[in-house]
Amino acid sequence: MSREDQIIYLTENLRRLPDFLVDPGIDILIRAGETELAISLAKDSGRADKAVEIAVEEGDFLWAALISKKAGRAEEAERLYRDGLRYYISAKMYGRAVSAARGLGLPEDEVQSIFEAGVRHERMGIKAGRIQYALQAVASSLEDALLGRDDEIAEDLRKAMAEERERGLKRSSQDLLE
Repeated sequence: MSREDQIIYLTENLRRLPDFLVDPGIDILIRAGETELAISLAKDSGRADKAVEIAVEEGDFLWAALISKKAGRAEEAERLYRDGLRYYISAKMYGRAVSAARGLGLPEDEVQSIFEAGVRHERMGIKAGRIQYALQAVASSLEDALLGRDDEIAEDLRKAMAEERERGLKRSSQDLLE
């Protein structure tokens, strides 16, 4: 059977594999880059240690911790959440870091601090021109939504948008002069 046929067989029969094929199947899936399937096969066949090992090697500490927790190994799960928290923060994967912090049951102010660090990190990567374009697109959509409306709310929105455009033009003019 070719490697491709083996992978197809494994994926189609993942939950029905005879026990003697599970370990070689896990290895085949890992070598094929199908690590999620390998983790699932290991976990579903009672090989939690192997599933955790693969998940950690892939940097998926959240899944590894969940597998450990479901296997009744709370201390290992906590250690994996802590390792994951450190790893995710160092890799600037703040969404996952927040999940690890929540898995650890950290106080909400600590979780919020991690979240805010993520927001700051994301802001650094956003170019001002892209933000301005996005804001203009939103404003245009809002103007389109207001077409045909002559109520007080629509008028207040139009006024606020005109004032903001004027402030934006002033800021742009000042930026050009500096």
